[in-house]
Amino acid sequence: MRILDRYLGRAVIGGTLSTLAVLLPLIAFFLLADEASDLADGYSLTDALVVASLGLPRYAYHLFPIATLIGALVGLGALASQSELVAMRATGMSIARILFSALKAGLVLALLAVAVGELVAPRAEQAALHWRNDHKSGQVTLRTSQGLWARDGSSYINIGEILPGSQLRDISIYEIDPELRLVQATHARGALYVEGQWMLEGISRSRITEEGVEARPLGSAAWSSLLNPSLLRLVVVEPQALPVWDLARYVRHLTANGQDPGKYETEMWTKLLHPFLILTMILVSIPILFGTARSAGLGGRIFLGVMVGLAYYLVSRAFFFLAVHFGLAAWLAATLPVALFALTGVGVLRRVS
Repeated sequence: MRILDRYLGRAVIGGTLSTLAVLLPLIAFFLLADEASDLADGYSLTDALVVASLGLPRYAYHLFPIATLIGALVGLGALASQSELVAMRATGMSIARILFSALKAGLVLALLAVAVGELVAPRAEQAALHWRNDHKSGQVTLRTSQGLWARDGSSYINIGEILPGSQLRDISIYEIDPELRLVQATHARGALYVEGQWMLEGISRSRITEEGVEARPLGSAAWSSLLNPSLLRLVVVEPQALPVWDLARYVRHLTANGQDPGKYETEMWTKLLHPFLILTMILVSIPILFGTARSAGLGGRIFLGVMVGLAYYLVSRAFFFLAVHFGLAAWLAATLPVALFALTGVGVLRRVS
Protein backbone atom coordinates (compact mmCIF):
# COMPACT_ATOMS: atom_id res chain seq x y z
CA MET A 1 0.00 0.00 0.00
CA ARG A 2 2.89 2.37 0.65
CA ILE A 3 4.01 1.90 -2.94
CA LEU A 4 0.57 2.97 -4.15
CA ASP A 5 0.62 5.93 -1.73
CA ARG A 6 3.91 7.12 -3.19
CA TYR A 7 2.69 6.50 -6.73
CA LEU A 8 -0.49 8.52 -6.21
CA GLY A 9 1.42 11.19 -4.30
CA ARG A 10 3.89 11.64 -7.15
CA ALA A 11 0.98 12.04 -9.55
CA VAL A 12 -0.63 14.78 -7.41
CA ILE A 13 2.62 16.63 -6.67
CA GLY A 14 3.87 16.31 -10.23
CA GLY A 15 0.59 17.57 -11.64
CA THR A 16 0.58 20.55 -9.25
CA LEU A 17 4.16 21.58 -10.01
CA SER A 18 3.49 21.21 -13.74
CA THR A 19 0.44 23.46 -13.42
CA LEU A 20 2.51 26.08 -11.60
CA ALA A 21 5.15 25.79 -14.32
CA VAL A 22 2.49 26.75 -16.86
CA LEU A 23 0.74 29.48 -14.86
CA LEU A 24 3.74 31.35 -13.45
CA PRO A 25 5.28 32.32 -16.82
CA LEU A 26 1.90 33.83 -17.77
CA ILE A 27 1.85 35.79 -14.51
CA ALA A 28 5.45 36.86 -15.11
CA PHE A 29 4.51 38.22 -18.54
CA PHE A 30 1.77 40.42 -17.09
CA LEU A 31 4.01 41.57 -14.23
CA LEU A 32 6.73 42.49 -16.71
CA ALA A 33 4.24 44.37 -18.86
CA ASP A 34 3.07 46.32 -15.81
CA GLU A 35 6.63 47.16 -14.76
CA ALA A 36 7.62 48.07 -18.32
CA SER A 37 4.91 50.75 -18.36
CA ASP A 38 7.01 52.67 -15.78
CA LEU A 39 10.29 52.58 -17.68
CA ALA A 40 12.27 55.79 -17.25
CA ASP A 41 15.80 57.07 -16.86
CA GLY A 42 17.54 54.81 -14.39
CA TYR A 43 14.83 52.13 -14.59
CA SER A 44 15.52 49.85 -17.55
CA LEU A 45 13.83 46.80 -19.00
CA THR A 46 16.39 44.65 -17.15
CA ASP A 47 15.34 46.26 -13.86
CA ALA A 48 11.68 45.60 -14.70
CA LEU A 49 12.51 41.95 -15.41
CA VAL A 50 14.27 41.59 -12.04
CA VAL A 51 11.37 43.17 -10.16
CA ALA A 52 8.81 41.01 -11.98
CA SER A 53 10.82 37.86 -11.23
CA LEU A 54 11.07 38.71 -7.54
CA GLY A 55 7.29 39.17 -7.41
CA LEU A 56 6.60 35.62 -8.60
CA PRO A 57 6.89 33.83 -5.20
CA ARG A 58 3.94 35.81 -3.83
CA TYR A 59 1.80 34.89 -6.83
CA ALA A 60 2.94 31.27 -6.61
CA TYR A 61 1.70 31.22 -3.00
CA HIS A 62 -1.73 32.56 -3.99
CA LEU A 63 -1.95 30.18 -6.97
CA PHE A 64 -1.13 27.07 -4.94
CA PRO A 65 -4.74 26.05 -4.14
CA ILE A 66 -6.03 26.28 -7.72
CA ALA A 67 -2.79 24.71 -8.99
CA THR A 68 -3.31 21.86 -6.53
CA LEU A 69 -6.87 21.33 -7.73
CA ILE A 70 -5.89 21.32 -11.41
CA GLY A 71 -2.73 19.34 -10.69
CA ALA A 72 -4.66 16.60 -8.87
CA LEU A 73 -7.14 16.39 -11.74
CA VAL A 74 -4.33 16.24 -14.31
CA GLY A 75 -2.09 13.82 -12.39
CA LEU A 76 -4.77 11.43 -11.22
CA GLY A 77 -6.72 11.92 -14.44
CA ALA A 78 -3.75 10.57 -16.38
CA LEU A 79 -3.88 7.44 -14.21
CA ALA A 80 -7.62 7.16 -14.79
CA SER A 81 -7.15 7.49 -18.56
CA GLN A 82 -4.77 4.54 -18.48
CA SER A 83 -7.19 2.53 -16.30
CA GLU A 84 -4.67 2.45 -13.45
CA LEU A 85 -7.22 3.78 -10.94
CA VAL A 86 -9.64 1.08 -12.11
CA ALA A 87 -6.95 -1.53 -11.47
CA MET A 88 -6.33 -0.10 -7.99
CA ARG A 89 -10.03 -0.27 -7.16
CA ALA A 90 -10.17 -3.82 -8.51
CA THR A 91 -7.59 -4.80 -5.89
CA GLY A 92 -9.94 -3.53 -3.17
CA MET A 93 -8.63 0.03 -2.84
CA SER A 94 -11.60 2.29 -2.06
CA ILE A 95 -12.13 5.85 -3.24
CA ALA A 96 -11.66 6.97 0.37
CA ARG A 97 -8.27 5.25 0.43
CA ILE A 98 -7.26 6.98 -2.81
CA LEU A 99 -8.35 10.27 -1.27
CA PHE A 100 -6.25 9.55 1.82
CA SER A 101 -3.17 8.96 -0.35
CA ALA A 102 -3.83 12.19 -2.26
CA LEU A 103 -4.26 14.13 0.99
CA LYS A 104 -0.88 12.93 2.22
CA ALA A 105 0.63 14.43 -0.92
CA GLY A 106 -1.45 17.53 -0.20
CA LEU A 107 0.28 17.88 3.19
CA VAL A 108 3.61 18.10 1.38
CA LEU A 109 2.20 20.73 -0.97
CA ALA A 110 0.70 22.66 1.96
CA LEU A 111 4.07 22.75 3.74
CA LEU A 112 5.72 23.90 0.53
CA ALA A 113 3.13 26.65 0.12
CA VAL A 114 3.65 27.83 3.71
CA ALA A 115 7.42 27.95 3.18
CA VAL A 116 6.97 30.00 0.00
CA GLY A 117 4.35 32.34 1.46
CA GLU A 118 5.89 32.94 4.88
CA LEU A 119 9.63 32.73 4.18
CA VAL A 120 10.45 33.24 0.50
CA ALA A 121 7.75 35.63 -0.76
CA PRO A 122 8.17 38.40 1.88
CA ARG A 123 11.94 38.54 1.37
CA ALA A 124 11.57 38.50 -2.41
CA GLU A 125 8.92 41.24 -2.24
CA GLN A 126 11.17 43.39 -0.07
CA ALA A 127 14.08 42.84 -2.45
CA ALA A 128 11.87 43.81 -5.40
CA LEU A 129 10.75 47.01 -3.71
CA HIS A 130 14.32 47.93 -2.80
CA TRP A 131 15.44 47.29 -6.38
CA ARG A 132 12.60 49.39 -7.78
CA ASN A 133 13.25 52.21 -5.34
CA ASP A 134 17.00 52.27 -6.00
CA HIS A 135 16.40 52.71 -9.71
CA LYS A 136 13.23 54.84 -9.81
CA SER A 137 13.57 57.22 -6.88
CA GLY A 138 16.12 59.99 -6.61
CA GLN A 139 15.87 59.83 -2.84
CA VAL A 140 18.37 57.77 -0.87
CA THR A 141 16.70 55.16 1.35
CA LEU A 142 17.96 52.24 3.38
CA ARG A 143 15.90 49.61 5.21
CA THR A 144 17.63 48.17 8.31
CA SER A 145 16.61 46.36 11.47
CA GLN A 146 16.34 49.81 13.11
CA GLY A 147 13.76 50.96 10.56
CA LEU A 148 13.82 53.00 7.36
CA TRP A 149 16.57 55.59 6.82
CA ALA A 150 16.13 58.31 4.21
CA ARG A 151 17.83 61.55 3.21
CA ASP A 152 15.70 64.63 2.60
CA GLY A 153 17.90 67.57 1.62
CA SER A 154 20.15 68.32 4.58
CA SER A 155 18.08 66.12 6.90
CA TYR A 156 18.48 62.45 7.73
CA ILE A 157 15.31 60.66 8.76
CA ASN A 158 14.80 57.40 10.63
CA ILE A 159 11.31 55.87 10.73
CA GLY A 160 10.82 53.02 13.15
CA GLU A 161 7.49 51.77 11.79
CA ILE A 162 5.36 52.48 8.71
CA LEU A 163 1.68 51.68 9.14
CA PRO A 164 -1.30 51.45 6.77
CA GLY A 165 -3.07 54.66 5.90
CA SER A 166 0.08 56.82 5.52
CA GLN A 167 0.96 56.68 9.20
CA LEU A 168 4.44 56.67 10.72
CA ARG A 169 5.65 55.77 14.19
CA ASP A 170 8.89 56.50 16.08
CA ILE A 171 10.39 59.18 13.80
CA SER A 172 13.80 60.78 14.30
CA ILE A 173 14.93 63.74 12.15
CA TYR A 174 18.57 64.85 12.21
CA GLU A 175 19.41 68.18 10.53
CA ILE A 176 22.98 68.79 9.34
CA ASP A 177 24.60 72.14 8.46
CA PRO A 178 26.90 72.65 5.43
CA GLU A 179 29.91 71.77 7.61
CA LEU A 180 28.25 68.37 8.34
CA ARG A 181 27.61 69.26 11.97
CA LEU A 182 24.44 68.16 13.74
CA VAL A 183 22.43 71.30 14.51
CA GLN A 184 19.01 69.90 15.43
CA ALA A 185 17.52 66.55 16.41
CA THR A 186 13.76 65.96 16.50
CA HIS A 187 11.90 62.90 17.70
CA ALA A 188 8.17 62.40 17.14
CA ARG A 189 5.93 59.67 18.49
CA GLY A 190 3.96 59.52 15.23
CA ALA A 191 3.00 61.29 12.02
CA LEU A 192 -0.02 61.37 9.71
CA TYR A 193 -0.04 62.59 6.10
CA VAL A 194 -2.72 65.30 5.77
CA GLU A 195 -3.28 67.62 2.79
CA GLY A 196 0.15 67.24 1.26
CA GLN A 197 2.25 67.38 4.42
CA TRP A 198 3.08 65.36 7.50
CA MET A 199 1.66 66.29 10.90
CA LEU A 200 4.02 65.26 13.68
CA GLU A 201 2.68 64.33 17.12
CA GLY A 202 4.40 63.92 20.47
CA ILE A 203 7.48 65.94 19.49
CA SER A 204 10.66 66.51 21.46
CA ARG A 205 13.24 68.77 19.77
CA SER A 206 16.85 69.49 20.69
CA ARG A 207 18.73 72.39 19.09
CA ILE A 208 22.51 72.18 19.27
CA THR A 209 24.55 75.41 19.36
CA GLU A 210 27.99 76.45 20.50
CA GLU A 211 26.45 77.49 23.82
CA GLY A 212 24.98 74.05 24.44
CA VAL A 213 21.86 71.98 23.83
CA GLU A 214 18.43 73.50 24.09
CA ALA A 215 15.65 70.91 24.44
CA ARG A 216 11.92 71.59 24.38
CA PRO A 217 8.78 69.49 23.90
CA LEU A 218 6.11 70.30 21.32
CA GLY A 219 2.57 69.04 21.03
CA SER A 220 2.27 68.80 17.25
CA ALA A 221 3.70 70.51 14.21
CA ALA A 222 3.62 70.40 10.41
CA TRP A 223 6.58 68.75 8.70
CA SER A 224 7.18 69.57 5.05
CA SER A 225 9.13 66.67 3.63
CA LEU A 226 9.77 65.11 0.24
CA LEU A 227 9.19 61.75 1.93
CA ASN A 228 5.63 61.33 0.64
CA PRO A 229 3.39 58.23 0.80
CA SER A 230 4.07 57.38 -2.85
CA LEU A 231 7.76 56.96 -2.01
CA LEU A 232 6.94 54.92 1.09
CA ARG A 233 4.93 52.54 -1.07
CA LEU A 234 8.09 51.99 -3.11
CA VAL A 235 10.12 50.86 -0.11
CA VAL A 236 7.57 49.14 2.13
CA VAL A 237 5.92 45.76 1.55
CA GLU A 238 2.14 45.89 1.56
CA PRO A 239 0.64 44.14 4.61
CA GLN A 240 -0.96 41.49 2.38
CA ALA A 241 2.52 40.35 1.36
CA LEU A 242 3.83 40.13 4.93
CA PRO A 243 4.24 36.95 6.98
CA VAL A 244 1.30 36.06 9.16
CA TRP A 245 3.11 37.09 12.37
CA ASP A 246 3.64 40.62 11.00
CA LEU A 247 -0.01 40.79 9.99
CA ALA A 248 -0.91 39.84 13.57
CA ARG A 249 1.26 42.72 14.80
CA TYR A 250 -0.56 45.15 12.47
CA VAL A 251 -3.92 43.90 13.75
CA ARG A 252 -2.87 44.39 17.39
CA HIS A 253 -1.63 47.90 16.65
CA LEU A 254 -4.79 48.96 14.80
CA THR A 255 -6.99 47.53 17.56
CA ALA A 256 -4.98 49.28 20.29
CA ASN A 257 -5.35 52.61 18.46
CA GLY A 258 -9.09 52.31 17.92
CA GLN A 259 -8.85 51.65 14.17
CA ASP A 260 -10.75 49.05 12.18
CA PRO A 261 -8.45 46.03 11.60
CA GLY A 262 -11.04 44.16 9.49
CA LYS A 263 -9.11 44.04 6.21
CA TYR A 264 -5.83 42.98 7.77
CA GLU A 265 -7.39 40.59 10.28
CA THR A 266 -9.23 38.84 7.44
CA GLU A 267 -5.97 38.61 5.48
CA MET A 268 -4.31 37.10 8.54
CA TRP A 269 -6.98 34.44 8.97
CA THR A 270 -6.92 33.71 5.24
CA LYS A 271 -3.20 33.00 5.44
CA LEU A 272 -3.67 30.82 8.52
CA LEU A 273 -6.25 28.72 6.65
CA HIS A 274 -4.28 28.56 3.41
CA PRO A 275 -2.84 25.05 4.08
CA PHE A 276 -6.34 23.73 4.81
CA LEU A 277 -7.56 25.28 1.56
CA ILE A 278 -4.98 23.25 -0.36
CA LEU A 279 -6.20 20.04 1.29
CA THR A 280 -9.80 21.08 0.56
CA MET A 281 -8.98 21.45 -3.13
CA ILE A 282 -7.68 17.87 -3.19
CA LEU A 283 -10.84 16.74 -1.42
CA VAL A 284 -12.92 18.49 -4.10
CA SER A 285 -10.82 17.07 -6.96
CA ILE A 286 -11.52 13.40 -6.13
CA PRO A 287 -15.31 13.46 -6.70
CA ILE A 288 -14.77 15.57 -9.85
CA LEU A 289 -12.28 12.97 -11.08
CA PHE A 290 -14.44 9.91 -10.42
CA GLY A 291 -17.66 11.65 -11.39
CA THR A 292 -16.26 12.43 -14.85
CA ALA A 293 -13.98 9.42 -15.27
CA ARG A 294 -15.80 8.21 -18.36
CA SER A 295 -17.36 11.38 -19.74
CA ALA A 296 -14.56 13.95 -19.64
CA GLY A 297 -11.07 14.04 -21.02
CA LEU A 298 -8.08 16.01 -19.80
CA GLY A 299 -9.36 19.30 -21.22
CA GLY A 300 -12.75 18.83 -19.61
CA ARG A 301 -11.23 18.13 -16.21
CA ILE A 302 -8.98 21.19 -16.42
CA PHE A 303 -12.00 23.30 -17.37
CA LEU A 304 -13.94 21.97 -14.37
CA GLY A 305 -10.97 22.66 -12.12
CA VAL A 306 -10.73 26.24 -13.35
CA MET A 307 -14.48 26.74 -12.83
CA VAL A 308 -14.32 25.39 -9.27
CA GLY A 309 -11.31 27.58 -8.54
CA LEU A 310 -13.12 30.62 -9.95
CA ALA A 311 -16.20 29.79 -7.88
CA TYR A 312 -14.07 29.61 -4.73
CA TYR A 313 -12.44 32.95 -5.54
CA LEU A 314 -15.83 34.66 -5.97
CA VAL A 315 -17.22 33.15 -2.76
CA SER A 316 -14.13 34.03 -0.73
CA ARG A 317 -14.10 37.62 -2.04
CA ALA A 318 -17.79 37.95 -1.17
CA PHE A 319 -17.09 36.93 2.43
CA PHE A 320 -14.05 39.21 2.50
CA PHE A 321 -16.31 42.10 1.45
CA LEU A 322 -18.79 41.19 4.20
CA ALA A 323 -16.00 41.18 6.78
CA VAL A 324 -14.51 44.52 5.73
CA HIS A 325 -17.71 46.50 5.10
CA PHE A 326 -20.45 44.81 7.15
CA GLY A 327 -18.64 43.67 10.28
CA LEU A 328 -18.65 39.90 9.74
CA ALA A 329 -16.08 38.31 12.06
CA ALA A 330 -12.75 37.99 10.24
CA TRP A 331 -12.16 34.40 11.34
CA LEU A 332 -15.66 33.47 10.15
CA ALA A 333 -15.21 35.20 6.79
CA ALA A 334 -11.99 33.26 6.19
CA THR A 335 -13.32 29.93 7.49
CA LEU A 336 -16.75 29.74 5.85
CA PRO A 337 -15.59 29.48 2.19
CA VAL A 338 -13.13 26.68 3.05
CA ALA A 339 -15.73 24.85 5.16
CA LEU A 340 -18.41 25.29 2.47
CA PHE A 341 -16.26 23.78 -0.26
CA ALA A 342 -15.03 21.00 2.03
CA LEU A 343 -18.58 20.00 2.94
CA THR A 344 -19.60 20.16 -0.72
CA GLY A 345 -16.67 17.91 -1.61
CA VAL A 346 -17.59 15.41 1.09
CA GLY A 347 -21.23 15.38 -0.04
CA VAL A 348 -20.39 14.78 -3.69
CA LEU A 349 -17.78 12.19 -2.71
CA ARG A 350 -20.39 10.20 -0.78
CA ARG A 351 -22.66 10.18 -3.83
CA VAL A 352 -19.82 9.10 -6.13
CA SER A 353 -18.76 6.36 -3.71
